Amino acid sequence: MSQLDKTFPTNDCSMCIMSPKLVEVGRHPNIELITLAEVTAVRGEKGDFHVDIHQKPRYIDITKCIACGECTKKCPKKVDDVYNASLVKRKAIYVPYPQSVPLKYAIDGDNCLQITKGKCGSCAKTCPAGAINYEDKAKDFTVDVGAIILAPGFSAFNPKGMDNLNYGRHPDILTSLEFERMLSASGPTSGHLARISDHQEPKKIAWLQCVGSRDSNQCGNAYCSSVCCMYAIKQAIIAKEHAPYPLDCTIFFMDMRTHGKGFEACYNEAKHKHGIDFKRSRVHSVLPDPVTGALMLRYVGEDGAAHDDGYDMVVLSVGLEIPEELRNLAGKLSVDLMPSGFCRTSTFSPVSTSRDGIYVCGVFQGPKDIPQSVIEAGGAAMMAGADLCPSRHTLTKSVAKPMETDIRGESPRIGVFVCHCGINISSVVDVPAVRDYACTLPNVAYVDDNLYTCSQDTQDTMTRIIREQHLNRIIVAACSPKTHEPLFQETLINAGLNKYLLEFVNIRNQDSWVHRNNPAMATAKAKDLVRMAAAKASQLESLAEAWLDINQRALVIGGGISGLSAAKALSRQGYQVSLIERAKVLGGQARKIYQTAQREDVGEQLNDLIASVASDDNITIYNNAELTGVDGFVGNFTATVRQNSESITIQHGVAVIATGASEHKPSEYLYGKDPRVITGLELDERLKFKSPALRDIKSAVFIQCVGSREPGRPYCSRICCTHSVLSALHLKEINPETSVYVLYRDIRTYGERENLYKQAREKGVIFIRYDLDRKPDVSTMATGLDVRVHDPILNRDISIETDLLVLAAAIVPNTDEKLAQFFKVPVNEDGFFVEAHVKLSPSSFATDGVFLCGMAHYPKPIDESIAQAMAAASCAVTLLAKKTINTSGIVAEANVRDCAGCGTCVAVCPYGAPSMRTSGQFAGKAEINPVLCKGCGACVASCRSGALVLKGFNDGQIMSMISAAGLR
Repeated sequence: MSQLDKTFPTNDCSMCIMSPKLVEVGRHPNIELITLAEVTAVRGEKGDFHVDIHQKPRYIDITKCIACGECTKKCPKKVDDVYNASLVKRKAIYVPYPQSVPLKYAIDGDNCLQITKGKCGSCAKTCPAGAINYEDKAKDFTVDVGAIILAPGFSAFNPKGMDNLNYGRHPDILTSLEFERMLSASGPTSGHLARISDHQEPKKIAWLQCVGSRDSNQCGNAYCSSVCCMYAIKQAIIAKEHAPYPLDCTIFFMDMRTHGKGFEACYNEAKHKHGIDFKRSRVHSVLPDPVTGALMLRYVGEDGAAHDDGYDMVVLSVGLEIPEELRNLAGKLSVDLMPSGFCRTSTFSPVSTSRDGIYVCGVFQGPKDIPQSVIEAGGAAMMAGADLCPSRHTLTKSVAKPMETDIRGESPRIGVFVCHCGINISSVVDVPAVRDYACTLPNVAYVDDNLYTCSQDTQDTMTRIIREQHLNRIIVAACSPKTHEPLFQETLINAGLNKYLLEFVNIRNQDSWVHRNNPAMATAKAKDLVRMAAAKASQLESLAEAWLDINQRALVIGGGISGLSAAKALSRQGYQVSLIERAKVLGGQARKIYQTAQREDVGEQLNDLIASVASDDNITIYNNAELTGVDGFVGNFTATVRQNSESITIQHGVAVIATGASEHKPSEYLYGKDPRVITGLELDERLKFKSPALRDIKSAVFIQCVGSREPGRPYCSRICCTHSVLSALHLKEINPETSVYVLYRDIRTYGERENLYKQAREKGVIFIRYDLDRKPDVSTMATGLDVRVHDPILNRDISIETDLLVLAAAIVPNTDEKLAQFFKVPVNEDGFFVEAHVKLSPSSFATDGVFLCGMAHYPKPIDESIAQAMAAASCAVTLLAKKTINTSGIVAEANVRDCAGCGTCVAVCPYGAPSMRTSGQFAGKAEINPVLCKGCGACVASCRSGALVLKGFNDGQIMSMISAAGLR
């Protein structure tokens, strides 16, 4: 992930998302980092594994290395920089990237002149810390653990063997990873687009999809890599933003697989807003024109004609694959693999390998994007935590925090740290000018600028400078506080300052990104923002936080397969669970599904899960029940449930929302008017009960995207293509003579599901594509149904007489507006719940103590729903295991002497934090529950008498910023 420039679909800076996590891991007292290491063997069993590790020499004493970089300056040996996709060279002594954790240099022993030939030694002579050790040796040792999680990643496909694409023979034919590094602010060109052949800016770029994927002939990778369509769209959008001139971008594709949350909207925006050209074709060859030097793409268009188009640069969207070394690792661990090399798991145990106690997540489990990888990581952590539950806290370490400095009575000494963010900020904002300007501001005692302020070395440097310079207030001018503020608050704590003495200035999202075409204005704005921050920082005060006990019971809302899995996961960790289900029986939509994509019987597995949950002493089930109210806050919620006209109160510390989704009931294609027109789930019911009528069907037609990917419901429902292809195979297996047709817009059988698509074609299922503006037409005939559709291959309308029409209807959320209001959680325009962060927290809400999983989040198949249920449970356990939590210091406070008792604050607060005192000297006056308060300031803004104050944003602080804004 660190090699990526941005991440789809939000185009957030990849390193900005990852760096705080890197630092957090590096700081964590209970995480031991063993770098340059590989596992050679695993002995033992679940709960008692013995892992043999071989650690290669670093040739650097990490206890001495200060990461100053002097060694690299003197090193004479240059080698390909693999981290930068070998587009540039690096030295034999190096760090891969500035935010590396641990930020300690390493010597490439295979290329170091001193180690290989006994000549040089420049780095040892230069190192001021004496950290170089040429005599360092490999180490072999054993680590005893109770559970193992495999997250070894993948390799990008190498297209050198595909002669028709000329990769490796022409410098302007790049892989997508090479192009990603070119786009990156920290890459070899600092984000500047240029052809490698002549360093000229390209005017036309083409992306070729499915290079190394969906190709059994040239590379043997029949599966879909799942991420390539979206990263090509992302790269094309970013390339257009980077180019200071009109740039033509074309993406050649077979099926556009934008099946994730927010992906279809990104696709549509790429077409309609950014003007990216999408051509449905698989390019035959790429050949340089000997006269013009252009890269000529030969392909057959949708019109059936051959085309030769010239481009300045070609990007090969390479797939994901498992390298031989990871296959060998699986062998050492006795873990089964799929023929494709990915780890073998089952639908109902999506993160469990074939060896008990060893779990898997990420692409090694199967091709997937970052959010799904993070979800699986949470699921794997949950499974490992359940195994280790009996030993919880027996080896836990804690680090004593330094005593907090009392700054009362001290004059402000402000430290300002301005971030370049690679070139995300500095390519637009004149960072040195902002730094120099900050030096002139009142009460500013120290100013510095950093390439990456969020990197581990800068964090350590900040801690040291705060202490040495006796700074008592800090300003960080960088990116978004949403992702980075907690990181810098932790740095202040480590330096002995109250974490609320930090003022964060967003000069990236709110400045450099929105004013990229006006650097002078962006620089002036950055100075304004820093000046305003300095005015406020001068008045910052230390704030106190309250500590609360946590009720260690969990509430799970929804008794479908996600809710059942979440409840069982929480119980396995030893916690009591209350499970609420609106229906009379458990199981949800899964009760209607016949088989999984791996041909597992859903009913059989579901019944086992229901029986397991029903017999679990830790789980209390409330069937035929509905949530009618929620009070309280994280750690101490009170839910009111109505069951069979009886009102029940449940005390709980966390909640998991797993309310699922349902199949849309179509209003087109004669559904509901002709019994021969059914939905996909209705066909599943006939398959489950082995309806004899299915043997007599002579022709069946499936229509995809019924109610999806169109105005009013623009998202992709993700599961429909796989479900229809699987159902088509079932019909062929029941009666091979049945003619089966699938009318589709894009077939989205991502990952290993592509094999089902291949099998269906081999079995004779006919796939016909249609466009949204030429949807199929269905009418009745005396002998059956007549389905008319335009075939783009034949370029003519065709008529299909069929006995059965199956509609792949959209998945629509079961979102209850009251439920969203109860827990103060948002839903998007499509009705699905909105997670806290698409990459960092895909199973959490912004509301503390509330988590989500399954199709309430977005349509997904059973294995992904179960993985997210486990991830949600894992997130919940991180709270429940603490027993106590602290609240925010940024809360409202009431001055009762000024309060008029009007009650406006009570009316406007969405969290129920204000209330009117009912007794005592100040009866009828407002008071604020700091535990319920979220610091939004709505009550403060609405108070007519000025009796309410928001700590950290009081009137004096706000007015000082407003005054400073006018001082330019």
